[in-house]
Amino acid sequence: MAAYSSGNHAQAVAIAAALLGSSAVIVMPSDAPKEKLEATRSYGAEILFYDRHHEDRERLGAQLAADRGMTLVPPYEDPSVMAGQGTAALELIEDVGEIDLLIVPVGGGGLIAGSATAAKGLAPRVRVFGVEPSEGDDTKLSLESGTRVSLPSVPATIADGLQAITPGALTFEVNRRLVDDVVLVTDRQILGAMRFLFERMKVVAEPSGAVGVAALIDGRISCANKRVGVIVSGGNIAAERLARLLAASDKET
Repeated sequence: MAAYSSGNHAQAVAIAAALLGSSAVIVMPSDAPKEKLEATRSYGAEILFYDRHHEDRERLGAQLAADRGMTLVPPYEDPSVMAGQGTAALELIEDVGEIDLLIVPVGGGGLIAGSATAAKGLAPRVRVFGVEPSEGDDTKLSLESGTRVSLPSVPATIADGLQAITPGALTFEVNRRLVDDVVLVTDRQILGAMRFLFERMKVVAEPSGAVGVAALIDGRISCANKRVGVIVSGGNIAAERLARLLAASDKET
């Protein structure tokens, strides 16, 4: 299997390949968090680095798959991948029953596309909100304009899993139909959500996974008298990085 990913999808593909007795080669950014690199390697994957600011990972991934005769498993731009990601919402609703709002992190758009499909299939009246880092608002801009918008550069945000510069073509077509709105949160708000999850909920979330909680804490989404589901998609953060980020947020306040 071949894939390109900043870390979360990379680990999933590496584990899947190992379970199938196959091999995995992952194209990862050279500045990916150390803990994601180490975890991906620990599952047996080979890692090839690229410069996320100057190289096209989709082109590199496609070329890798062609050169080595491997199957390319993209992180979101694939119907089966989107369907798999949508099981997050499916399991949530099966566990807790019908909800009024579903809040989902947005990077390339696969997680929210799959989750919106599942949620609205089970509860057509549910409203689905995406959350992006304020520096990486490509999906919000795209939904507002009605066409895919590309950011001029890779977003400068601590949410490394949400640094897409343009929505996927397949994911955008789903999200323009099913997503009710996308809101933005700052890095400081993300850090506040990470602290809340750690101290109050005893949940360790990486920045990309905490954006939905950040939107709620900071009132970006009105949820009074509503049953709200939030997908916290990612706990891939080392203790050292978590401590460093929270310490830096203390200094800012």
